[in-house]
Amino acid sequence: MKKKYIIALDQGTTSSRSIVVNENGNIIAISQQEFKQIFPKSGWVEHNPLEILETQLATLKEVITKANISVSEIAGIGITNQRETTVIWNKKTGNPIYNAIVWQDKRTADFCNALKERNLENHVRKTTGLVIDSYFSATKIHWILNNLPNAKEDAEKGDLLFGTIDSWLLWNLSERKVHATDYSNASRTMLYDIKNLCWDETLLNELEIPKSLLPKVNPSSFHFGDYTLEGTKIPIAGIAGDQQAALFGQTCFTKGEAKNTYGTGCFMLMNTGEDIEFSKNGLLTTIAWGINNKIYYALEGSVFIAGAAIQWLRDGLEIIKDAKESEKFAKQVIGENPVYVVPAFAGLGAPYWNMYARGAVFGLTRDTGKNHLIKATLDSLAYQTKDVLDIMQKDSNVTLTSLKVDGGASKNNTLMQFQANILNTTVERPEVTETTALGAAYLAGLYIGLWKQEDIIAKRKINTLFLPSFSSEKREKLYKKWRKSVQSTIDWID
Repeated sequence: MKKKYIIALDQGTTSSRSIVVNENGNIIAISQQEFKQIFPKSGWVEHNPLEILETQLATLKEVITKANISVSEIAGIGITNQRETTVIWNKKTGNPIYNAIVWQDKRTADFCNALKERNLENHVRKTTGLVIDSYFSATKIHWILNNLPNAKEDAEKGDLLFGTIDSWLLWNLSERKVHATDYSNASRTMLYDIKNLCWDETLLNELEIPKSLLPKVNPSSFHFGDYTLEGTKIPIAGIAGDQQAALFGQTCFTKGEAKNTYGTGCFMLMNTGEDIEFSKNGLLTTIAWGINNKIYYALEGSVFIAGAAIQWLRDGLEIIKDAKESEKFAKQVIGENPVYVVPAFAGLGAPYWNMYARGAVFGLTRDTGKNHLIKATLDSLAYQTKDVLDIMQKDSNVTLTSLKVDGGASKNNTLMQFQANILNTTVERPEVTETTALGAAYLAGLYIGLWKQEDIIAKRKINTLFLPSFSSEKREKLYKKWRKSVQSTIDWID
């Protein structure tokens, strides 16, 4: 029987999903299970690694039934995962020694400040491409080793293993034979030298992390191991962190191509090719993927509040009933909108990096109504995207050829057209917006020979192209007012 399906395991922050992709790159079935979010203290976020494994395996088996396919028809498995989330387990018993500490967790913030006081910022930046932050895995590993009884001793004896979620799944799927990760996930640990492609001895020493704890690092498209189901061995042939997988799924294979995922916040990545571009403006440098004996890099920037601003209209102001309504009201604004909303609810991210900014509304007049406010909130997503992408272009010396979009708010035509107008570039929305899962499937399919990269590009279907229509004068005038509005919010809190 012909092997013609790939299963992508999409292990996210709130749910585990499995997706069946056929040889034409079409998704034919999806299975999803949510799992518990654990908040032991304010600012602490944990998951139960055994529950993650259990829900992921359950969806894997369920999606095969849903798709009505035979195990013998599955050519391979790809894995994509929530990045930075940290698991440490005992390699003899297979049990985690503590819950997974999630990427959102802030318990190591003080330790991060201590590392900064040890003048490690420059070393971290030039070695890992990252900034010192509790977001990444390194300080989470340090916390577990220093807060669990006997953990440090067991680690030094070589009895413990660390992994991001991909490694935890791989180790279990391979019947505890393979302890590995890929370049994209390794580059998010704050321990990996992204130029020399090795674990950094200086950082391991500073954080007192034994090297024996760490997984082997492989290319993203690679035969990591096998999962045996119903007596059939299925190769696990692709792994990438979720945002890099989305960049691959959007076929951003060429230097200068970028994607933006409009979620609660926005995650923007630009492919910088085989060149490492270190940002002078607070963006992260990360490994995009390793494939065909080559390493590709990306610049990454995050907007803190994107879809969350639409939720604020719904839940905070109660002027819309659901997110979809925002487009209907925004379309009723005729001509230029004089209102600007700066959704700095959690301070400002790149390129401003101001923790003390707060949200504000500017340009209110007597005839301002809810339509203006809703349109201005949508516009803020586009303006913030321009803020980050302008910096990306400056840092990379690459002019944006097009912006490929996905995520919930990418379905809003009014927003996407304004995005094209304010960027003065084409915005591409694909037919299949499950780009993260597709990226993992493509990486696996490429390794086992189901596709070539040119096949993947040919399979990508565009739902809508949004072409810019603003004059340069209009674009500059609107953006100048946005920047003025943002400056007025900076350092609002003394």
